[in-house]
Amino acid sequence: MAPVNIQNVQKRFGSVNVIHGIDIDIGDGEFVVLVGPSGCGKSTLLRMIAGLEEVSDGEIHIGSREVSNLPARDRDIAMVFQNYALYPHMTVKENMGFALKLKKVSANETAEKVNKAAAILGLDKLLDRFPRQLSGGQRQRVAMGRALVRDPQVFLFDEPLSNLDAKLRVQMRGEIKALHQRIGTTTIYVTHDQVEAMTMADKIVVLHDGVIEQIGAPLELYDRPANLFVAGFIGSPAMNFIRGHIEEGVFRTSKGLTLPLPATANPADLGGRDLIYGIRPEHIRVAENGITGRVELVEGTGSEIYTKLNCMGEDVACLFRERLDIRFGDTVSVAIDPASVHLFDRETGKRI
Repeated sequence: MAPVNIQNVQKRFGSVNVIHGIDIDIGDGEFVVLVGPSGCGKSTLLRMIAGLEEVSDGEIHIGSREVSNLPARDRDIAMVFQNYALYPHMTVKENMGFALKLKKVSANETAEKVNKAAAILGLDKLLDRFPRQLSGGQRQRVAMGRALVRDPQVFLFDEPLSNLDAKLRVQMRGEIKALHQRIGTTTIYVTHDQVEAMTMADKIVVLHDGVIEQIGAPLELYDRPANLFVAGFIGSPAMNFIRGHIEEGVFRTSKGLTLPLPATANPADLGGRDLIYGIRPEHIRVAENGITGRVELVEGTGSEIYTKLNCMGEDVACLFRERLDIRFGDTVSVAIDPASVHLFDRETGKRI
């Protein structure tokens, strides 16, 4: 195990700068998730940490060593890719032990490490099978086992669950987190899925267009997003954003919809400014004498009801956890929890 320190790292492809001076401190044993939309630079950053891409500027430290210019084989890391990259002509046992074979580790030590990793990952009965005889989840476990036997200082995961179906993704998500809790190796995990980030990470790094938008614990990003991008990206369903301004102690839209302000807001300081009102769908509840809206969409999952309301021309998404008889075209009255309201500056996008 080792901490990872990234200092002012930049990456250029020709004249195009895709990573713009990133600084991240990753503690020994932390599980850190790099999350963001496609093209934000998260996989490029991971590949620079791994030594698969050159660093244009800045430094990367693993433990006490600067590794910015070291080849991948000398960085003491192990990487699990989106595609499993298993050798089809080798058994599970041979795939898992191949890196040790290249290092000329003895056959007895290799077998011991492979058997130990197989037991941790539930592969002990599959060691003599070939990849074609395995399910997608089993293949991903083999890829993880191949990394595990190397006993690296840092694990790197590059969207390892993208090729799995929804149910298996949930299962493997839990297995990767349980593995980390068991062995405690520093882990850097890349995904575009904010649910994966929220459920797995000790710390999340939100990237957008090659810059860091916010770093923090999952609930910190959920409760106190730094800006509109983080607020819209973290949380599912996405946060409602409504444009307007403060007038007579309430938030008012151009169409006349009035919404309650958070207790921390000072109307005198914010009056006249163009603002964006943020409220998560799960922080809206059905209530008498509240804000009324016409139901435009209803999606029930059994445990939840996702609804879109038209409230005086503003689209408002709601997530109700009670069993409600709501149908398209109904009029529903809802209340907003003022303690859960966020206000953003419309010009800068920053949370106020």
